[in-house]
Amino acid sequence: MSKAVIMAGGEGTRLRPLTSNVPKPMVPLANRPMMEHIVGLLKQHGFDEIVVTVAFLANHIRSYFGDGSEFGVRMVYATEETPLGTAGSVRNAMDELSDERFLVISGDVLTDIDLGAIERFHVEHDAMATIGLVAVENPLEFGIVITRDDGSIERFLEKPTWGEVFSDNINTGIFMLEPEIFDYIPAGRPVDFSGEVFPALLADGKGLYGAVGEGYWEDVGTHEAYLSAHKDVLDRRVRVDLAGFDVGDSVWLGEGALVDPDATVEGPVLIGEHCRIEAGAHLRPYTVLGNNVRARSGADLDRVIVHDNAYLGEGVRLRGTVLGRSCDLRNHVRTDEGVVVGDECFIGDSASLGGGVKVYPFKTVEAGAIINSSIVWESKGARSLFGRSGVRGLANVDITPELATRLAMAYATTLEGGTTVITSRDSSLSARMLKRAMMAGLNAAGVNVLDLEVASVPVTRFASRRTDRVGAITIRIDDTDNQSVAIRFFDGNGADISEDAQRNIERRFAREDFRRVIPAEIGDIGYPPRALEYYTASLAATVDLDVVRSAAFKLVVDYGFGSTSFVMPTLFAQLNADVLGVNPYASTAGLLDFDRAGAVARVGELVQASGAALGAVFDPGGERFTLIDDHGDEVPGRAVMLSLLTLIGEYVDGESVAIQISETSQASRIIEAAGLNTFVTKTAPAALMDAAIQPGVGFAVSSDGGAILPGFLPAFDAAAGLLKLLELLARTGRTLSDVVEGLPEVSMVRDSVVTPWEQKGAVMRGLVELAKDREVELIDGVKIIHEDGWVLALPDPEEPLTHLIAEAVDERSARRLVDEYERRIGQMLS
Repeated sequence: MSKAVIMAGGEGTRLRPLTSNVPKPMVPLANRPMMEHIVGLLKQHGFDEIVVTVAFLANHIRSYFGDGSEFGVRMVYATEETPLGTAGSVRNAMDELSDERFLVISGDVLTDIDLGAIERFHVEHDAMATIGLVAVENPLEFGIVITRDDGSIERFLEKPTWGEVFSDNINTGIFMLEPEIFDYIPAGRPVDFSGEVFPALLADGKGLYGAVGEGYWEDVGTHEAYLSAHKDVLDRRVRVDLAGFDVGDSVWLGEGALVDPDATVEGPVLIGEHCRIEAGAHLRPYTVLGNNVRARSGADLDRVIVHDNAYLGEGVRLRGTVLGRSCDLRNHVRTDEGVVVGDECFIGDSASLGGGVKVYPFKTVEAGAIINSSIVWESKGARSLFGRSGVRGLANVDITPELATRLAMAYATTLEGGTTVITSRDSSLSARMLKRAMMAGLNAAGVNVLDLEVASVPVTRFASRRTDRVGAITIRIDDTDNQSVAIRFFDGNGADISEDAQRNIERRFAREDFRRVIPAEIGDIGYPPRALEYYTASLAATVDLDVVRSAAFKLVVDYGFGSTSFVMPTLFAQLNADVLGVNPYASTAGLLDFDRAGAVARVGELVQASGAALGAVFDPGGERFTLIDDHGDEVPGRAVMLSLLTLIGEYVDGESVAIQISETSQASRIIEAAGLNTFVTKTAPAALMDAAIQPGVGFAVSSDGGAILPGFLPAFDAAAGLLKLLELLARTGRTLSDVVEGLPEVSMVRDSVVTPWEQKGAVMRGLVELAKDREVELIDGVKIIHEDGWVLALPDPEEPLTHLIAEAVDERSARRLVDEYERRIGQMLS
């Protein structure tokens, strides 16, 4: 057995931000740490007793390599408490090396040099020290070595100027040394081989030789060298073991990786294990993807190095870029040459990073941001945990089981120990996985769980209203993106938790301030009996079923593969209605592939063919619906809202109806014509639900297909909304198409203006000042009343946008209002 020393204590400052939180030898090169390639080279040449000198973030190296047995070698470690220089760090490991010849090599270079040849040269020349040499084109950054014909070293010079370049042979940092070398390395202080030890050997006439190595050698010390080293690996200029199968055309595919047949892959390319490359993605030459990388449709990568667990959204375009571990790039992100992004960074939709920009680890770049200088210290505004619809993100990318457990523990810590929370999910595997993780977190913090398993959102809300329950959590695929999940929290009234409660959870989550109970206080898991029965009975008691039965409706209902299929058949059975059910079961595959537009068209055809009174398409969560009238035509959401307001009139159990500030003025006119008051809320769905629990509010409705019956449940419920509509149609004897045809005309236009986060407040203030001579409403955003209409400027809570919504006497006037305020906001931003 032969011994070797791997020098692995370097910080790699020139490679930052890739080395900001990992030591340089652990930076991936062709999907393996640089040092792993060195260990493989040593083993190949018989050096299987290895001492590793470590300093910066040493535990990263120890935990990965362990005792070396997994790599077929024996490894021990020598730790530098303070920097000791190249020779001093070797002396620090002297106890392991003092009995025989040993090799020294850096752990952060890429090489396939024949180490055995260097050892043979060393033995043949009876040397005390032999330096491995290679010839390079530009020796200015290295130590030049001049040798005589017999290989003995005549002189050397560290990092010369061009005027001092006497040779192109440079010192590789590979040394073959005899144990006597320790006589030339003083203890207790930094010592360098090239600056002190080797000159002392020359001065004493000891055997110091240079052996020109055969093979490839590259000091991977800069980002340019890092990219170049990957190019050389893929061009097979250097012999390293690539982790993957050569599937032809210089494409290496890791185990479990899936490349869609409609994706384009131009070799040479290395794709790591369990990657997913979607249809339309384009991997150009010299691209390397680490393990578990996902490239969505339209992603275009050219000479890009991506480390493990990264997510690349639709339409990203990256050029000459390096991405660290667990980066999350959203749709249409752009990067130019020389961009380097550290670990665990988030780059928002349509952000652009200019050439040479460095983004250090754990940073957030806002959606739409244009970044032309490096982001080192500032965070650029870390994303808040809660958004419009709870905690939302990509399943197993943003929302992982680890995050779900911590989130549940943070939530449980805000509750009293021993209380009970309802949980539910949709039929997807993502939701099932995350719900289990959250249940574990709740139990760990001493909160009991009653699990509804697969249940609709309204049923979950309803189940949380019992006095022995303090809230509920539901996890489900996001309606707008089937790759994302939403974790939603409800209070004991079945409404969304308050903003104060959200902030409390966020604070505890960020600080990891969790309650951890003793084993006897760990929460339990149970299953609430007859939850669906209680829900349907209560809803049936809220709507006048006798009136609905008298109409003997014929209906077509698409359940959207959601959990409303567990509820609605029981209710319809009590209505004396002839119901054709479409997709009447919960299905993960159906949920993920659900085409709402196609479903609406299909239901329309069935309504026409069957002569049904109306059709409905439920969203999978059961909160909203799309209506199709008796002619088979889709009823727009705003028309559904106005129809319900027109019909409900005297049948409201209260004196007020709640609508959002962004709704048409026609809604208020209809409400007031019925002798009712208009309760105006903010645009957030939670605001409408908050209004539903206010005294006197008997109904709430939105233009996105949401209806609330406060007497039953102060939250959106598609089943309740549809039953109430049927009751109203039956009472008035009207058809849905007749109601829609009688609605007033509405002319509204909506647009958005990109607004940096830091300027949103200034824009709102500027609009208020501009409108000082007009009536202004400040319920949510800035609503400015004009003679012939109004315009609402509304800052987006999650993106750097200001939404503009305008209503006027006709669409042209509404468009003119929006254009005018777009111009004014543009002037404020310039």
